[in-house]
Amino acid sequence: MKKKFKIKQPFLAVDCIINYNNKILLIERKNYPFGWALVGGFVEYGETTEQAIRREVKEEVGLRLKNLKLFNVYSHPKRDPRAHCVSIVYTALGVGKIKVSSDAKNYGLFELDKLPSKMAFDHKKILNDYLKSLK
Repeated sequence: MKKKFKIKQPFLAVDCIINYNNKILLIERKNYPFGWALVGGFVEYGETTEQAIRREVKEEVGLRLKNLKLFNVYSHPKRDPRAHCVSIVYTALGVGKIKVSSDAKNYGLFELDKLPSKMAFDHKKILNDYLKSLK
């Protein structure tokens, strides 16, 4: 007789560092955890991470992405207070007119050295890593 194992695995998410008019686009989240965040969300079954980030960006801020590139992977078990979540982080240029919806309450355009103090998840760390990679 085979034993059944209950496996608990991390969720897979995507986030994007979007350059929009030479600033970083962040959304102010309207759902927990609150604060400013990169645009992103969970990968749905049957889609690639590239498809997922393009969908999430379209849903949350109405933009298309140009020059999508893989930046890094963040996997600390406590990076998301809702559950253990691994995030594939991309960089891209945002194309179109910003229109917030879905999980976004508002948006802001920020310089990397002038980020808001209240940020969600580990997104301040991700943006600091990105800033270091540009030097």
